[in-house]
Amino acid sequence: MEVLYHFFHRNLEELLKCIFRSLLVMFWCFEMTRFEILMPVCFSSFAISVEGLSKIIINTGQDIFIEGCDEDNPYVAKVTRLYGDENGQQMKAVVQWFIRVSELPVNKLKLLGREPHPQEIFYYECRNCDNEVNVESILRPVKHLDSNDPFPDSADKDTLYVKLSWDSKVFRVVNSTVVESPAEPAPASSPPSCLKPSLPMSPSCSQSAATPRGPSRRVLPTPDHAIMHKASLGEVGCSSVDHHFLTVSLIFLQISPGTPQTPRHATPSIPIRSLQTQQPANILEEARARLHVSSVPESLPCREQEFQDIYSFVESKIVDNTGGCMYISGVPGTGKTATVHEVIRCLQHAADMDEIPSFHFIEINGMKMTDPHQAYVQILQKLTGQKATPDHAAVLLEKRFSNLAPRKETIVLLVDELDLLWTRKQNVMYNLFEWPARRHARLVVLTIANTMDLPERIMINRVASRLGLTRMSFQPYSFKQLQEIIMSRLNKLKAFEEDALQLVSRKVAALSGDARRCLDICRRATEICEHSAADPSSTGLVGMSHVMEALNEMFSSAYITAIRCASTQEQLFLRAVITEFRRLGLEEATFQQVFVQHQALCRIEGLKPIGVSEGLAVCQRLGACRLLLLEPSHLGVLQRIRLNVSQDDIFYALKAD
Repeated sequence: MEVLYHFFHRNLEELLKCIFRSLLVMFWCFEMTRFEILMPVCFSSFAISVEGLSKIIINTGQDIFIEGCDEDNPYVAKVTRLYGDENGQQMKAVVQWFIRVSELPVNKLKLLGREPHPQEIFYYECRNCDNEVNVESILRPVKHLDSNDPFPDSADKDTLYVKLSWDSKVFRVVNSTVVESPAEPAPASSPPSCLKPSLPMSPSCSQSAATPRGPSRRVLPTPDHAIMHKASLGEVGCSSVDHHFLTVSLIFLQISPGTPQTPRHATPSIPIRSLQTQQPANILEEARARLHVSSVPESLPCREQEFQDIYSFVESKIVDNTGGCMYISGVPGTGKTATVHEVIRCLQHAADMDEIPSFHFIEINGMKMTDPHQAYVQILQKLTGQKATPDHAAVLLEKRFSNLAPRKETIVLLVDELDLLWTRKQNVMYNLFEWPARRHARLVVLTIANTMDLPERIMINRVASRLGLTRMSFQPYSFKQLQEIIMSRLNKLKAFEEDALQLVSRKVAALSGDARRCLDICRRATEICEHSAADPSSTGLVGMSHVMEALNEMFSSAYITAIRCASTQEQLFLRAVITEFRRLGLEEATFQQVFVQHQALCRIEGLKPIGVSEGLAVCQRLGACRLLLLEPSHLGVLQRIRLNVSQDDIFYALKAD
């Protein structure tokens, strides 16, 4: 015992060190095991099953079809990496995308300079793509993908051809090495020989055994052997697979940057006229051309704050790849549509300079549609170039804005004259406001209407809630703003006297603040001044007399004369029409609705209300004078009524009385 005591006493320190080392080794092994369980496992291939086909093996570097919105034209991609957990769950694939001709914006096809082949696809170079997909979305491998052979005459949908690359701006010649595919996949019934994988190799060892490095390659660790793993679209069983931790080598080829090719039509341009336009012969003609409503000014004055708010809203949605709605309201002629167009022009310039991601702009106008459901048709046609019935177009758009599409660009949709898209069920408005709220839609909707409280007046709760609270109101122009707009259009062109500009600005601002009407009056004043140039007392500039004559013509038309000469009941009926339009927020109403307003106005004015038959006679007389637009008279009280004159003219005529 004494000998043993002395032995343990002398070697106690060494014994404790051995025990401590053993504990450290056990703890290290436990941590490594737990790390390997949580660490994603990379694979070189996996098996999928397709209905009606045998099991097919998908390898890294292989070209595949991926499920998309269009069943006839699935997405095309190249597999660059396969990974998942060790049990084969949550398998994902990292891919490089190709884009079909049908997926390109219609207005960009002209940059190709030729007619695209139906089976032609393009190598897609975009930074905003989601390049990770679930293996369940993989349909089948591409039969053949070539970049060297000429286009064939056959229409085999599984044979695709790559000649160019597309980066959302220009087409470039693609390097043939990036589209080379491995050998044809073998069926899963005869898998490659599977061996036990070796332990993960250190980066230094793997690099020495991998593909030789070069300036255009990046090498990752490589095991001795690769192993087939299981994954399926439906239910695939691979009992012979041994699940182990392993990695595979992935080689990413970097395309050598070539000299960018300048496209034929790099900058959007107006088509060349067959005949050259005549140059203005004098200052008045040049002023008249600049004051035309269709003339695009160099700047948009007096709407700087509204411009900045709309620009910030749309830019944030494009950068964040999200959707949203904005409701823009204001009386006619206050610059709503012009401001939005200026915002889109500046955003497109920023996208061309790579300051923001590219986007697709679409504009529809409710005034140009015979039926509100035609909005679906126009959106689909401008988005894809495809024509369809309203019901089918609605289904296609619903599918497009609901499904995940990795290469989807943000769509900016401008809906002008929103009130004309109203229907009894309001399904058109509901869809337009509901689509941007979906996760994968990437849709920004800008709506424009003349009524500020239109959502509260005509929209049901479920539609108004989708619209949201992002709203903007354009106030009527003041006389100083109208004067500034005219001066900016003239751009230091001396054609008007200062008093004449101030007079027309004050007259229009007091009535409606409509910039379009102000420009029309100024243009008419230049015509009057030009006709009176033979007068020896004329200075050659548009003066007060010319502006007064133009104002009298503008506000003393045949329509205004007819309104002034109408009977009291007819004038009250016109007032009732305007009142009902404002109550509904629409530019259309039935006779029954207007007649209720007419009776209320009669009581307010202290007049005896007329009967229905007398009211119909008043309505028919106004229709005969073309002050109102009426439906066929056999509808009776249900006939719809519209104004054939502006509300400003009615106010001006009745105010003068």
